[in-house]
Amino acid sequence: MKFRDYYEVLGVARDASAADIKKAFRKLAHMYHPDVAKDRSTAEAKFKELNEANEVLSDPEKRRRYDELGANWNHPERQQSPPQGGFAGGRDEAPEFHFEGTGFSDFFEQFFGSRGRAAHGFGAARAEDAAGGGFGRRGQDIEGDILVTLDEVLHGSARIITLQRTDPRTGRSSTQNLRVKISPGVHEGQLVRLAGKGGEGAGGGEAGNLYLRVKYATHPDFRVQGSDLYCDVELAPWEAVLGATVRVSTLDGTVSLKIPPGTAGEQRLRLRGKGLPAGDGTRGHLYAVVSIQVPTHLTAEQRQTWEQLAATSTFNPRQSS
Repeated sequence: MKFRDYYEVLGVARDASAADIKKAFRKLAHMYHPDVAKDRSTAEAKFKELNEANEVLSDPEKRRRYDELGANWNHPERQQSPPQGGFAGGRDEAPEFHFEGTGFSDFFEQFFGSRGRAAHGFGAARAEDAAGGGFGRRGQDIEGDILVTLDEVLHGSARIITLQRTDPRTGRSSTQNLRVKISPGVHEGQLVRLAGKGGEGAGGGEAGNLYLRVKYATHPDFRVQGSDLYCDVELAPWEAVLGATVRVSTLDGTVSLKIPPGTAGEQRLRLRGKGLPAGDGTRGHLYAVVSIQVPTHLTAEQRQTWEQLAATSTFNPRQSS
């Protein structure tokens, strides 16, 4: 298992602030987003790597745990216990599971992901089996994580992941390519089930299931709340005062958004039906959150114009209306 230097991935110092991390991620995610990058295959890999780094460093608790790993990340006492399997031999004979193509590295799964967790506990072992009655034991259900983009949430997709099983008793490994269907409208935290792809059964028992827990890839432009999306739209003061029409990116492409005269900062402007599937055949909305930007460099003529406005305007933002 290879160590992942998440600070290096985002190009920030180890003492970077939360704002610095957010800024670095957004900048790089814009560059490598598969929808805009010229080399899509390379961009997808880089985009997933960026998301993994952001997943850890943007979460205070995960970042603390990551920083505590430090140079001793691969020492035996640092390692989490391997997943339990559905074998009669117990923990020491449990197989190890490794995934490729889910969007997360082995390093992430080992320390921050779901790998090795029993999705629904041991497969039900019958009482007669425990008593030596000869009944088979069902294999354990295994859980991992899968990174899903908002485009996949909207349209659905089919992904091929690789599942490797290693028997610690013999050191032998087997590899299997699995087709994972991502249905439109899949929500974060949902478990995608692959029946019979978990731990092997014992004594003729059936295999367990593999469950992949959905994690949304962080989008550089959109924030998710339920089936609604939020984005930022920056306006010049005169656009907010007089009104304007600006172009806004959505998951369906760029659209025109009408800015009403007198729009205030932090005001939310709704684009109907431009969010994620809501589960009832409809879609949520996209809300553009307004921020008003002021010019920082003025020519002498521009400054004179602003001074004239200040002298003639009766508007006072600190006086209640």
